[in-house]
Amino acid sequence: MFSDNEILEYLDGRRDDHELFDRAYKCLSEGLGTTVLYRGLIEITNYCRNNCFYCGIRAGNKSASRYRLSEKEILSCCQRAVESGYGTFVLQGGEDYNHNIEWLENLVATIHSKYPDHTITLSLGERTKDDYIKLFKAGARRYLLRHETATRQHYYQLHPESMSFDNRMECLRNLKEIGYETGAGMMIGSPYQTYEHLLSDLRFLEKFQPDMVGVGPFIKADNTPFSGFRNMDLTPTDEASIRLTLRVVALVRLLVPRANIPATTALFTLGKGLTMDECVKAGANVRMFNVSPENVKEKYNIYNGKTDGK
Repeated sequence: MFSDNEILEYLDGRRDDHELFDRAYKCLSEGLGTTVLYRGLIEITNYCRNNCFYCGIRAGNKSASRYRLSEKEILSCCQRAVESGYGTFVLQGGEDYNHNIEWLENLVATIHSKYPDHTITLSLGERTKDDYIKLFKAGARRYLLRHETATRQHYYQLHPESMSFDNRMECLRNLKEIGYETGAGMMIGSPYQTYEHLLSDLRFLEKFQPDMVGVGPFIKADNTPFSGFRNMDLTPTDEASIRLTLRVVALVRLLVPRANIPATTALFTLGKGLTMDECVKAGANVRMFNVSPENVKEKYNIYNGKTDGK
Protein backbone atom coordinates (compact mmCIF):
# COMPACT_ATOMS: atom_id res chain seq x y z
CA MET A 1 0.00 0.00 0.00
CA PHE A 2 2.80 2.40 0.92
CA SER A 3 6.45 2.50 0.01
CA ASP A 4 8.91 3.09 2.84
CA ASN A 5 9.55 6.57 1.53
CA GLU A 6 5.84 7.41 1.48
CA ILE A 7 5.50 6.35 5.13
CA LEU A 8 8.50 8.46 6.12
CA GLU A 9 7.04 11.46 4.29
CA TYR A 10 3.75 11.06 6.19
CA LEU A 11 5.60 10.68 9.49
CA ASP A 12 7.77 13.76 9.12
CA GLY A 13 5.01 15.94 7.69
CA ARG A 14 6.18 16.25 4.12
CA ARG A 15 2.85 14.80 2.98
CA ASP A 16 -0.53 16.31 3.83
CA ASP A 17 -2.01 15.21 7.18
CA HIS A 18 -5.57 15.89 6.09
CA GLU A 19 -5.29 13.52 3.14
CA LEU A 20 -3.86 10.82 5.44
CA PHE A 21 -6.59 11.29 8.04
CA ASP A 22 -9.30 11.24 5.37
CA ARG A 23 -8.00 7.91 4.08
CA ALA A 24 -7.80 6.46 7.58
CA TYR A 25 -11.33 7.59 8.45
CA LYS A 26 -12.70 6.10 5.25
CA CYS A 27 -10.91 2.82 6.02
CA LEU A 28 -12.42 2.75 9.52
CA SER A 29 -15.90 3.68 8.28
CA GLU A 30 -15.97 1.01 5.60
CA GLY A 31 -14.33 -1.69 7.70
CA LEU A 32 -15.42 -1.51 11.34
CA GLY A 33 -17.74 1.49 11.41
CA THR A 34 -17.23 4.63 13.45
CA THR A 35 -19.02 3.59 16.64
CA VAL A 36 -16.62 4.04 19.55
CA LEU A 37 -16.08 0.97 21.75
CA TYR A 38 -15.75 1.63 25.47
CA ARG A 39 -13.66 -0.45 27.88
CA GLY A 40 -13.47 -0.47 31.66
CA LEU A 41 -9.82 -0.29 32.77
CA ILE A 42 -8.85 -1.85 36.12
CA GLU A 43 -5.27 -1.25 37.29
CA ILE A 44 -4.86 -4.26 39.56
CA THR A 45 -1.28 -3.72 40.79
CA ASN A 46 1.56 -1.24 40.47
CA TYR A 47 4.23 -3.67 41.62
CA CYS A 48 6.59 -4.59 38.78
CA ARG A 49 9.70 -6.73 38.60
CA ASN A 50 11.05 -4.81 35.59
CA ASN A 51 13.14 -1.65 35.37
CA CYS A 52 12.05 -0.15 32.05
CA PHE A 53 13.84 3.19 31.85
CA TYR A 54 10.69 5.19 31.02
CA CYS A 55 8.13 3.80 33.48
CA GLY A 56 7.10 5.37 36.76
CA ILE A 57 6.23 2.03 38.39
CA ARG A 58 9.62 0.46 37.56
CA ALA A 59 11.05 -1.74 40.30
CA GLY A 60 13.83 0.75 40.95
CA ASN A 61 11.48 3.61 41.81
CA LYS A 62 11.66 3.54 45.60
CA SER A 63 9.36 6.57 45.83
CA ALA A 64 6.38 4.70 44.35
CA SER A 65 3.53 3.96 46.76
CA ARG A 66 2.77 0.33 45.98
CA TYR A 67 -0.58 -1.46 46.06
CA ARG A 68 -2.28 -4.68 45.00
CA LEU A 69 -6.04 -4.92 44.59
CA SER A 70 -7.73 -7.89 46.24
CA GLU A 71 -10.06 -10.16 44.29
CA LYS A 72 -12.99 -8.54 46.08
CA GLU A 73 -11.83 -5.07 45.03
CA ILE A 74 -11.35 -6.18 41.42
CA LEU A 75 -14.83 -7.72 41.30
CA SER A 76 -16.23 -4.46 42.65
CA CYS A 77 -14.49 -2.62 39.79
CA CYS A 78 -16.00 -5.07 37.30
CA GLN A 79 -19.45 -4.33 38.67
CA ARG A 80 -18.78 -0.60 38.33
CA ALA A 81 -17.79 -1.18 34.69
CA VAL A 82 -20.98 -3.14 34.06
CA GLU A 83 -23.09 -0.38 35.58
CA SER A 84 -21.32 2.12 33.31
CA GLY A 85 -22.23 0.05 30.25
CA TYR A 86 -18.74 -1.19 29.37
CA GLY A 87 -18.71 -4.61 27.71
CA THR A 88 -15.03 -5.32 28.30
CA PHE A 89 -12.89 -5.48 31.43
CA VAL A 90 -9.22 -4.60 30.91
CA LEU A 91 -7.10 -5.87 33.80
CA GLN A 92 -3.77 -4.06 33.66
CA GLY A 93 -0.77 -4.15 35.94
CA GLY A 94 2.96 -4.34 36.30
CA GLU A 95 4.70 -7.68 36.05
CA ASP A 96 3.82 -8.59 39.63
CA TYR A 97 4.80 -12.20 40.23
CA ASN A 98 3.21 -12.09 43.68
CA HIS A 99 0.11 -12.58 41.55
CA ASN A 100 1.05 -16.15 40.69
CA ILE A 101 -0.65 -18.04 37.92
CA GLU A 102 -2.97 -19.91 40.26
CA TRP A 103 -4.30 -16.65 41.73
CA LEU A 104 -4.70 -15.06 38.31
CA GLU A 105 -6.32 -18.18 36.88
CA ASN A 106 -8.86 -18.24 39.70
CA LEU A 107 -9.51 -14.50 39.32
CA VAL A 108 -10.18 -14.76 35.60
CA ALA A 109 -12.41 -17.82 36.06
CA THR A 110 -14.40 -16.02 38.76
CA ILE A 111 -14.92 -12.93 36.61
CA HIS A 112 -15.87 -15.07 33.61
CA SER A 113 -18.38 -17.05 35.69
CA LYS A 114 -19.94 -13.91 37.17
CA TYR A 115 -20.00 -11.92 33.92
CA PRO A 116 -20.12 -14.48 31.08
CA ASP A 117 -21.30 -11.94 28.50
CA HIS A 118 -18.34 -9.60 29.10
CA THR A 119 -14.93 -9.90 27.50
CA ILE A 120 -11.85 -10.19 29.72
CA THR A 121 -8.73 -8.47 28.44
CA LEU A 122 -5.40 -8.85 30.26
CA SER A 123 -2.37 -6.58 30.12
CA LEU A 124 0.01 -8.11 32.65
CA GLY A 125 3.25 -8.33 30.73
CA GLU A 126 5.45 -11.24 29.81
CA ARG A 127 4.45 -14.69 31.08
CA THR A 128 5.23 -18.22 29.99
CA LYS A 129 3.25 -19.82 27.20
CA ASP A 130 1.78 -22.27 29.73
CA ASP A 131 0.58 -19.34 31.84
CA TYR A 132 -1.05 -17.73 28.83
CA ILE A 133 -2.79 -21.03 27.99
CA LYS A 134 -4.12 -21.37 31.55
CA LEU A 135 -5.49 -17.84 31.54
CA PHE A 136 -7.11 -18.41 28.14
CA LYS A 137 -8.78 -21.59 29.40
CA ALA A 138 -10.00 -19.67 32.46
CA GLY A 139 -11.84 -17.22 30.22
CA ALA A 140 -9.49 -14.43 29.12
CA ARG A 141 -9.85 -13.70 25.41
CA ARG A 142 -7.71 -10.63 24.74
CA TYR A 143 -4.17 -9.79 25.76
CA LEU A 144 -2.37 -6.47 25.34
CA LEU A 145 1.43 -6.55 25.21
CA ARG A 146 3.07 -3.57 23.56
CA HIS A 147 6.16 -4.51 21.62
CA GLU A 148 7.45 -0.94 22.37
CA THR A 149 9.87 -1.00 19.44
CA ALA A 150 10.55 -3.42 16.59
CA THR A 151 14.22 -2.39 16.48
CA ARG A 152 16.48 -4.50 18.71
CA GLN A 153 19.05 -1.77 19.34
CA HIS A 154 16.35 0.71 20.28
CA TYR A 155 14.75 -1.83 22.63
CA TYR A 156 17.93 -1.94 24.71
CA GLN A 157 18.06 1.86 24.80
CA LEU A 158 14.68 1.72 26.56
CA HIS A 159 15.15 -1.39 28.73
CA PRO A 160 17.88 -2.96 30.88
CA GLU A 161 19.89 -5.90 29.53
CA SER A 162 18.04 -8.19 31.95
CA MET A 163 15.01 -7.85 29.69
CA SER A 164 14.82 -9.59 26.32
CA PHE A 165 13.71 -8.25 22.96
CA ASP A 166 13.45 -11.83 21.66
CA ASN A 167 11.25 -12.91 24.56
CA ARG A 168 8.90 -9.96 24.05
CA MET A 169 8.41 -10.96 20.42
CA GLU A 170 8.05 -14.63 21.35
CA CYS A 171 5.33 -13.76 23.86
CA LEU A 172 3.38 -11.93 21.15
CA ARG A 173 3.67 -14.90 18.81
CA ASN A 174 2.58 -17.27 21.59
CA LEU A 175 -0.48 -15.19 22.43
CA LYS A 176 -1.62 -15.15 18.82
CA GLU A 177 -0.98 -18.89 18.41
CA ILE A 178 -3.05 -19.70 21.52
CA GLY A 179 -6.00 -17.81 20.09
CA TYR A 180 -6.04 -14.54 21.98
CA GLU A 181 -7.07 -11.35 20.28
CA THR A 182 -3.57 -9.97 20.58
CA GLY A 183 -2.55 -6.37 21.03
CA ALA A 184 0.81 -4.77 20.30
CA GLY A 185 1.90 -1.15 20.10
CA MET A 186 4.49 1.49 20.90
CA MET A 187 5.16 4.93 22.35
CA ILE A 188 5.60 7.87 20.01
CA GLY A 189 8.53 10.18 20.69
CA SER A 190 10.21 7.72 23.05
CA PRO A 191 13.88 8.36 23.87
CA TYR A 192 16.25 7.92 20.92
CA GLN A 193 13.37 7.05 18.59
CA THR A 194 13.74 8.03 14.93
CA TYR A 195 11.35 8.07 12.00
CA GLU A 196 13.15 4.96 10.75
CA HIS A 197 12.32 3.20 14.02
CA LEU A 198 8.66 4.09 13.54
CA LEU A 199 8.82 2.79 9.98
CA SER A 200 10.11 -0.54 11.34
CA ASP A 201 7.29 -0.57 13.90
CA LEU A 202 4.70 -0.02 11.20
CA ARG A 203 6.16 -2.75 9.00
CA PHE A 204 6.18 -5.13 11.97
CA LEU A 205 2.52 -4.37 12.68
CA GLU A 206 1.62 -4.75 9.01
CA LYS A 207 3.16 -8.22 8.96
CA PHE A 208 1.95 -9.37 12.40
CA GLN A 209 -1.61 -8.01 11.93
CA PRO A 210 -2.51 -7.75 15.62
CA ASP A 211 -6.14 -7.44 16.69
CA MET A 212 -5.39 -4.34 18.76
CA VAL A 213 -2.73 -1.64 18.48
CA GLY A 214 -1.98 0.80 21.29
CA VAL A 215 -0.29 3.99 20.10
CA GLY A 216 0.35 6.74 22.63
CA PRO A 217 2.81 9.60 23.11
CA PHE A 218 5.82 9.25 25.37
CA ILE A 219 5.30 11.25 28.57
CA LYS A 220 8.15 11.47 31.04
CA ALA A 221 7.84 9.97 34.52
CA ASP A 222 9.54 11.19 37.67
CA ASN A 223 12.19 9.04 39.34
CA THR A 224 13.20 7.34 36.09
CA PRO A 225 16.33 7.63 33.93
CA PHE A 226 14.26 9.53 31.34
CA SER A 227 12.57 11.95 33.76
CA GLY A 228 14.07 14.95 31.95
CA PHE A 229 13.99 13.60 28.41
CA ARG A 230 12.40 15.26 25.38
CA ASN A 231 12.83 13.83 21.88
CA MET A 232 13.74 17.07 20.14
CA ASP A 233 14.03 15.39 16.73
CA LEU A 234 10.50 13.94 16.61
CA THR A 235 8.43 15.63 19.30
CA PRO A 236 9.96 18.95 20.41
CA THR A 237 6.59 20.17 21.76
CA ASP A 238 3.44 18.55 23.17
CA GLU A 239 1.57 19.68 20.05
CA ALA A 240 4.12 17.95 17.81
CA SER A 241 3.82 14.81 19.92
CA ILE A 242 0.04 14.74 19.58
CA ARG A 243 0.22 15.36 15.84
CA LEU A 244 2.79 12.63 15.23
CA THR A 245 0.81 10.18 17.38
CA LEU A 246 -2.32 10.83 15.32
CA ARG A 247 -0.34 10.34 12.10
CA VAL A 248 0.87 6.97 13.37
CA VAL A 249 -2.69 6.02 14.38
CA ALA A 250 -3.83 6.81 10.84
CA LEU A 251 -1.03 4.78 9.28
CA VAL A 252 -1.78 1.84 11.58
CA ARG A 253 -5.42 2.00 10.56
CA LEU A 254 -4.47 1.75 6.90
CA LEU A 255 -1.86 -0.99 7.41
CA VAL A 256 -3.88 -3.03 9.94
CA PRO A 257 -7.44 -2.16 8.89
CA ARG A 258 -9.29 -4.63 11.15
CA ALA A 259 -7.48 -3.70 14.35
CA ASN A 260 -9.14 -2.00 17.28
CA ILE A 261 -7.09 1.14 17.98
CA PRO A 262 -7.65 3.03 21.23
CA ALA A 263 -7.34 6.73 21.67
CA THR A 264 -4.99 6.22 24.60
CA THR A 265 -5.14 7.82 28.00
CA ALA A 266 -1.65 9.21 27.37
CA LEU A 267 -2.92 11.01 24.27
CA PHE A 268 -5.70 12.71 26.25
CA THR A 269 -3.31 13.46 29.11
CA LEU A 270 -0.99 15.33 26.76
CA GLY A 271 -3.70 16.83 24.55
CA LYS A 272 -5.88 18.64 27.08
CA GLY A 273 -8.26 19.95 24.43
CA LEU A 274 -8.23 16.85 22.24
CA THR A 275 -11.61 15.29 21.46
CA MET A 276 -12.55 11.71 20.74
CA ASP A 277 -14.02 12.89 17.45
CA GLU A 278 -10.58 14.06 16.34
CA CYS A 279 -9.13 10.67 17.24
CA VAL A 280 -11.86 8.83 15.34
CA LYS A 281 -11.16 10.96 12.28
CA ALA A 282 -7.56 9.71 12.48
CA GLY A 283 -8.74 6.08 12.64
CA ALA A 284 -9.09 5.30 16.37
CA ASN A 285 -12.22 3.48 17.56
CA VAL A 286 -11.72 2.58 21.25
CA ARG A 287 -11.76 4.59 24.49
CA MET A 288 -10.81 3.23 27.90
CA PHE A 289 -12.21 4.58 31.15
CA ASN A 290 -10.51 3.91 34.45
CA VAL A 291 -12.83 2.18 36.93
CA SER A 292 -10.10 1.44 39.48
CA PRO A 293 -10.70 2.52 43.09
CA GLU A 294 -10.15 6.25 43.55
CA ASN A 295 -7.51 5.70 46.24
CA VAL A 296 -5.16 3.86 43.85
CA LYS A 297 -5.57 5.80 40.60
CA GLU A 298 -2.79 8.25 41.43
CA LYS A 299 -0.50 5.39 42.48
CA TYR A 300 -0.51 3.83 39.01
CA ASN A 301 1.71 6.69 37.84
CA ILE A 302 3.40 5.14 34.83
CA TYR A 303 3.93 8.73 33.58
CA ASN A 304 3.37 12.20 34.99
CA GLY A 305 -0.12 13.69 35.12
CA LYS A 306 -2.01 10.56 34.02
CA THR A 307 -5.75 11.10 33.69
CA ASP A 308 -8.42 8.50 34.37
CA GLY A 309 -9.90 8.69 30.87
CA LYS A 310 -12.72 11.09 31.68
